[in-house]
Amino acid sequence: MRTTVGWRAEPSNGTATTPTLRRAPLERRDLRPDDLAVRVDYCGVCHTDLHALRAGGGTDGGPAQPDPLVPGHEFTGVVTATGSEVTRFRTGDPVAVGNIVDSCGVCAMCRVGQENFCHAFPTLTYGGTDRVDGSTTLGGYSREYVVGERFAYSLPAALDPAAAAPLLCAGITVWEPLRALGAGPGTRVAVAGLGGLGHLAVKFAVALGADTSVISRSPDKAEDARRLGARELVVSTDPERMAAARDRFDILIDTVSAPHDLGAYLRLVALDGTLSHLGHLGPVTLETLDLLIGRKKLSSAGSGGRKGTAEMLAFCAAHGITADIELLPSARVNEALDRLDRGDVRHRFVLDLSDLDRSGPQGPTDG
Repeated sequence: MRTTVGWRAEPSNGTATTPTLRRAPLERRDLRPDDLAVRVDYCGVCHTDLHALRAGGGTDGGPAQPDPLVPGHEFTGVVTATGSEVTRFRTGDPVAVGNIVDSCGVCAMCRVGQENFCHAFPTLTYGGTDRVDGSTTLGGYSREYVVGERFAYSLPAALDPAAAAPLLCAGITVWEPLRALGAGPGTRVAVAGLGGLGHLAVKFAVALGADTSVISRSPDKAEDARRLGARELVVSTDPERMAAARDRFDILIDTVSAPHDLGAYLRLVALDGTLSHLGHLGPVTLETLDLLIGRKKLSSAGSGGRKGTAEMLAFCAAHGITADIELLPSARVNEALDRLDRGDVRHRFVLDLSDLDRSGPQGPTDG
């Protein structure tokens, strides 16, 4: 086995909202013939990490997560070693890894490059089950990750590696539906929510050539929306503004992470248009009439496949698109999670894992 160090969740005592992460030694598998060892340099902090940590403590209503739990599923780094059959990468190559690290490879979804919808369920970057040895995958809040070369992506030199890390989850999550729904010149796109997913959706839609607007509860997001390239901000708490925007948008990308009324957004969708619901993964309430009036469609999406991810990275390099981030040393991971929970971030936290190379106290440690 290979050894590294990372940030592992403490077992919950049943009272903490989010378990504390502590620095701890971790084991990675020895390299298989098709594996890469990647030095993790930068890892994004995603709302999914919060949900997984809370599920581990039984506080988020979801299934219990495996122990140990090491979050992190959008990261960039450098190849430090390769297996004997690796052909696409060499030591020293910059790479990126997202939230899927394996799939069955043979089902209908895998065959068309949509490994994210693998019928046998994809192996997730953390909290998943390795398809070879049955071990639990440990995520990118660590200094090294071992991954099969099929699920590593060349990181274009034009992209800043820290700001590119969130592209591997937040970015691909909004990229695939925008492409599938035909966003581009002549289409009117609205993005609801201006967080980690939403701000990248705006950047993508603008770069694709769509007439782009933002929907937000906060009027003070108008300046940020314009900076990202949006034409206007529709304030969702203003009934007059919402009424004026009725039937306006061909595509509405809904990235709002809290439960909310889909009907209010569907009424903004144009005849034969589509609302793509991405942010809130829980149950929704829907009035059929909100779909019926205007022949509107409701869709969703999750993550992305290998083909789409590679395409997105190339597009980002060509258009200079990365996430707007706040970079923190990884020792401040618990602060980042707390602030993310309170919405105190614009627009994505990214952890710098280089501090794991230094010995001595780096925040809470596993004694």
